[in-house]
Amino acid sequence: EALRSGAEIFQQLHLVLKDLGLPTGVGDEGGFAPNLESNQEALNLISSAVHASQYTLGEEIFIGIDVASSEFFHKNKYILSSENEEYTSDEFIDRLCELTNNYPIISLEDPLAEDDWGSWVKITKKIGSDVQLTGDDLFVTNSSILAKGVDMSAANSILVKPNQIGTLSETFEAVKLAQSEKYTVTVSHRSGETEDSAIADIAVAVGASQIKTGSLCRSERISKYNRLLWIERDLGDCAQYFGKAAFPNI
Repeated sequence: EALRSGAEIFQQLHLVLKDLGLPTGVGDEGGFAPNLESNQEALNLISSAVHASQYTLGEEIFIGIDVASSEFFHKNKYILSSENEEYTSDEFIDRLCELTNNYPIISLEDPLAEDDWGSWVKITKKIGSDVQLTGDDLFVTNSSILAKGVDMSAANSILVKPNQIGTLSETFEAVKLAQSEKYTVTVSHRSGETEDSAIADIAVAVGASQIKTGSLCRSERISKYNRLLWIERDLGDCAQYFGKAAFPNI
């Protein structure tokens, strides 16, 4: 049912963009990539697609954002060149908090840069009880770096990429530490994916509550979702879908 809602919203977003005369070509991970005037416009278009799909935003459907802030953090400033804006760390935290107040955003991945540890502590203290704050560039699937985050109370979630750390043993070590410290776990793809669907098996095997594998478009993305459906069929009544319970701190 979750997969169906995602597919329906994705197709509806295609129609929303087409009606506005915006391009509907997809980017590296299968998502639409129109040239918009602002980040807020992207959120508004997604919201329109959710409503047009007859789902209720904030009840049935929530928004997650991969901010990827390390990409635009320069000389201790967060620089949004497309919007001609720049922020100090504290100002950018305020900007993100404003977005979470205005939209039903349940998860922020890399909301702050990987070297901006003090600000990670601040944002976790500020909104960590309401929003999942996921470290990707911050933790790089490395249990020793995750341990630092735990000690500092930075973030409350980790993105796990098996080929980022290099071995399955190290992957499972990071997952075990995260789960023992009540950090949520999302098993993730990488850019430049193939149709290998192993991360679907890994996500279920380790009891990760979430998976990230791109949009519902193109075979290297669909293969992971199809594999999850096969696993669900094989598990039968033992299959468990977390739903909103995937975010226990929220």
